[in-house]
Amino acid sequence: MSLSAFDRAYGELRSRWPASTEERDVVTPYGRTRVHVHGPVDGSPLVLLPGGSATGLVWFANAPALGKRYRVHAVDLMGDAGRTERRGTPLKTADDLTAWLDALLDGLGLARTHLCGHSYGAWLAVRYALHAPQRVDRLALVDPTQVFAGFRPGYLLRALPSLIRPSETRARAFLAWETAGVHPDETWQRLYALATTVPGRKVVVGGRPRAADLRMPVLALLAEHSRAHDAVKVADKARRTLPQGEVVLLPGATHHSLPLTASKQLNDRLMDFLD
Repeated sequence: MSLSAFDRAYGELRSRWPASTEERDVVTPYGRTRVHVHGPVDGSPLVLLPGGSATGLVWFANAPALGKRYRVHAVDLMGDAGRTERRGTPLKTADDLTAWLDALLDGLGLARTHLCGHSYGAWLAVRYALHAPQRVDRLALVDPTQVFAGFRPGYLLRALPSLIRPSETRARAFLAWETAGVHPDETWQRLYALATTVPGRKVVVGGRPRAADLRMPVLALLAEHSRAHDAVKVADKARRTLPQGEVVLLPGATHHSLPLTASKQLNDRLMDFLD
């Protein structure tokens, strides 16, 4: 069977990860989950959840640095494009997502972990930290969406064509608009655009979680030039909401250019927080 364009892009981006990276397929009631694992076996665990369509491979610019101190587990999300397969118990609600993460952490042998998510992955990370606070040591949110504020109407309007009639061309045009002047990695851009066209992709969404109820230390890293929301207003809301929160603006970054661009800033801030 010939590889699809998505498969080829996936394989190309996978090759950008450190050579010691392991691929694990963890069985859960909702299907097998692909996890890219890098770092010392005895390192503190760090689970990374990507944004929608980004796949767990999006953290390739972060894994080498993070993997020096932590055992990194970068996840292909259930219901999204990637090597994770949706089979078995239907995935329909946000509660299903937290149950899936429970099973995933069990399968990885992680009783507790640091948890970090970007965009949609940050929304999911917050929901999970509220669901199972005893399993999350520290929580990091990279330009989180639908946590402290909703999307800008203009952002949704720009995203609409690629949501209604997904195509690589529409997704690339949307990325070019949101990341103007930043130029994220070309291979990842191609993978992201192709991910939006993968048949059967169905990302589960839900309401805004009560971030004020989080009781573990939280770091919010916000993209200064995010077009998904007003970063300054989101930063102000996050500071007022988080009881144990640290809020940082990443200069020059946009929503979709993270975590690829400003990777050193992101890595340094994240490691300082986790340490």
